[in-house]
Amino acid sequence: MNFYDNRPANPNPVPDDAPVYVISAAAELSGLHPQTLRQYDRLGLVSPDRAAGRGRRYSVRDIERLREVQRLSQDEGVNLAGIKHIRGLQDEVSELRSRVAELEAALAAVAATTIPVALPAHAPQAQPQQVVPQQAHNPLLPALPAFGRSTALVVWRPQQH
Repeated sequence: MNFYDNRPANPNPVPDDAPVYVISAAAELSGLHPQTLRQYDRLGLVSPDRAAGRGRRYSVRDIERLREVQRLSQDEGVNLAGIKHIRGLQDEVSELRSRVAELEAALAAVAATTIPVALPAHAPQAQPQQVVPQQAHNPLLPALPAFGRSTALVVWRPQQH
């Protein structure tokens, strides 16, 4: 229940990226003229979803972007081409952050299901008068995936001839 009235709180609020506002409502919420919104759409600065009749439908996120475009243009003096470039870079950073989070999660999953193997890697034989640089990493073989909870250890001894 909401503190100020007796209505229950909305358990399913509308997501920020849900296309709900027609162009007139989006123009009013953003403080811009509808023609400005159409121009920004043509330039690719803010691209709203389209309804079945091809009418634009703006989301809360789109309206925030419209305000940001207007702020950069009016307050910062950035031209529309510069704003488009900035938006592209911001979108790319967002995508890269998402990808890094995915890779970190995958790496954590691999780390949680591996057993480190402490076997020395074979170093190449040095030629006379040739200096082999020291390896900066630990000369261990990569970790092997653990299957189940087994702690079995297998020892291999080559046959002697």
